[in-house]
This record gives sequence, C-alpha cells and structure tokens, in this order.
Amino acid sequence: MMKETDFGFSYNPLPAVAIGGPPHSGKSVLAYSLTRALRERSVPHYLLRACPQDGEGDWFHEGEPDFVRRIRVKSALSDRWLPLLRRDIARRHLPLIVDLGGFPSREQVPLLSECTHGILLTPSDEARREWAEYFAACGLILLADLRSDLRGENHLETAEPVVRGTLAGLERGRAASGPVFEALVERLEGLFQPFAADLYCRHIQSAPAELVVDLERLARQLNRDPNNWLPQDLPMVLDYLPSAKPLALYGRGPNWLYAALAVHALPAPFYLFDARLGWTLPPALHTGPSGIGPIQIRVQKQEAALTQVDCFLTDAYVDITDVEGISLPALQEGGIILWGRLPLWLWAALARLYAPFATWLAVAQPQLATRKREWAVVVHSRGVPPIGSFVGL
Repeated sequence: MMKETDFGFSYNPLPAVAIGGPPHSGKSVLAYSLTRALRERSVPHYLLRACPQDGEGDWFHEGEPDFVRRIRVKSALSDRWLPLLRRDIARRHLPLIVDLGGFPSREQVPLLSECTHGILLTPSDEARREWAEYFAACGLILLADLRSDLRGENHLETAEPVVRGTLAGLERGRAASGPVFEALVERLEGLFQPFAADLYCRHIQSAPAELVVDLERLARQLNRDPNNWLPQDLPMVLDYLPSAKPLALYGRGPNWLYAALAVHALPAPFYLFDARLGWTLPPALHTGPSGIGPIQIRVQKQEAALTQVDCFLTDAYVDITDVEGISLPALQEGGIILWGRLPLWLWAALARLYAPFATWLAVAQPQLATRKREWAVVVHSRGVPPIGSFVGL
C-alpha cells in the first residue's frame, strides 16, 4: 500500500490497524483488551485513540468511575485535531491499533486513508455494509469481520484468512475473551512482531542521550512487572539511575514514573520516546503571567504549605508545538500536587517546571482514585513525605 501522504511522508511500512464500527459497538473495549493482551506478550505497538471527543485512555477503563467522569474531556471544540491525528498516524514510529471511537462524521473518514489494515466490529448487517465500504474505499486489508452482540455468546467461525465470528459482552469494566478474541490477538501478534527487533535497535541507536533507559528491561533487572509499575518502586529506580545526567526514556510507564525521571535528570536534558513523535524533548515551560493557550491552569490552595495545580487541555487534542515556551503560574514554595489528563511529554514538562519550587511534588494518576478519595504519587521530595508515597487530594 505504497503512497505519498498529504504531510510529505513517503510509504510507512509499519502497520496501522483501524477498528471500525458504529458508536456503542464495543470498539474501545476491544481496543483496550487487545493492547493489554499484546503487552503481556511483549509485542511492540501503540494504541492510538483517534476520536478525542471520547477523551479515553487506559485510565478510562481502569480508573474509579466517578473520577473518570470528572476528568474526561467529552467533546472537541473544533476539528483542528483531524489533520493532526492524520499526520500522527502517517508518521507512526510503532505499529498502531487505531480506535476510531464514535467516528461521528464523514470528515473523519480520511483518517482511514493513513491506515493499512482493518477490523470490522458491527452489530448489524447494515452497519457492516457501511463500514466495509469505508474500508474498501481506503484500501484496507481486512483482518477480522466480527459481529458485536452485547448479550449473545462468543462464537468463532473462521480464523483464516479473515477472523470471523461473534464477540459478546463488550462492556466497560470487562475484558474481551474467548476464541474469537484469542484468534484476533494471534493475527495482530503475527502482523506486529516481525518489526520488533529492527524497531528496537533503530529506536535505541537513535536516542539523543548516551544514557538510554528501556523501562521493560529496567523492570526485569529490578525484578518488577514491566506492565505494573508500583509507586513503591520509585526509590529503587532513582537509586539505580544516576541523577543530573542527560536521560532518554523508552517504553511504557505511568505518568508518575515519567515525571519522577524527568525531575531526576535535572538540570540535564530529559528525552522520551513517543509513538507519534519519536524521540522528543518535552517543551520548555516558564512561570509568569499566563494567558489564553492550550493549557488551562487552576491553582487551588489546600493548606498553607500545599498547592494543588489542576491542568486542563482547552481542546481535546494538544500539539507539542503549541505548548513550547508558554507561561504558567508561579507557585510559592511548599508541597505541590499536579492533577489532570495529559500526554506524558506534558507531565514531564510540568514536573521539571515546578519541582524546583517544591519541597515535595506529587502527580495524580486516575487509576489510583477510589470512590472516596483521589491519590497522587510523590515523585520529588526534600525529605517528607518520601518519594513513592501517596498523598490524598
């Protein structure tokens, strides 16, 4: 499927698999279940949620429901995100699973033209015909043709050359399972895994710092689960790595781990690998008068020596170039809690901005919220509370 894109990129050999179907057919649940299964098999890929109106991430499926509803960005303010996301799919640095979300408008169909393969997940013959036409018009190779049935039973019809069957019970809070799901995981593993060794070598060799930390390998060296980093792991991680040295961070990890290592590298540069951007230097932020911009900050004084900084994106998608050099409120010395739903490069930038002002700095993670309280992880401290401990919001 060789082609030139509208963004000046030539043919990208990495697969991008779109999951297509009407709203409420279970696409996001399937995408989340697939990415978890592939992570457990150490298959390199990235789940790109290509309909930011939904505002969904892993935290949406793993977080406490009341907290998720509060933090969720439900609607985009404009269609500005469409060409940005199309660009991101085109210049992907890892194989992608593309969750098309509600896909509410025909203006979003061009996103499919940057994908290579497709998974149909539809509840009716009419919806299947519509989405099959979308896929065919964009030249997608069909991997799976699945019927979504909330109350039915899982049933595998064929596994080759196209996975066909019924996926039942795709409800939030439940992981997909059964023979149809397992057959689909096998197909994706077979499609993505051949790229793994070459991608890893190219990514690591192109890192912009001498010290490159691969989080999966680091976890195994420290006898930790790479798919389940725990806050109490932080002191061991920081003791293991040199401080104040240029650092390039590679792999999947929670926001508080990225923030802690971004601060640990200060005043030296910190880089992270982003599946959309490649190796990325978090944008430089400054303190000062803050005007209208891509980030809205609400400063809440909790106590005399504690400030909570709530961070909101002013639209459902933020481009890294829009953030470079912006000014955010200065804070008094004391404890600082950062709260919000942000990309990792922005968490890193905020942590590096505010750590020098903080006697301690904590980062909230939606997955840690309970029905009664929200929690943040201390990522930087001059003593008390210690790094890796929890503080309540």
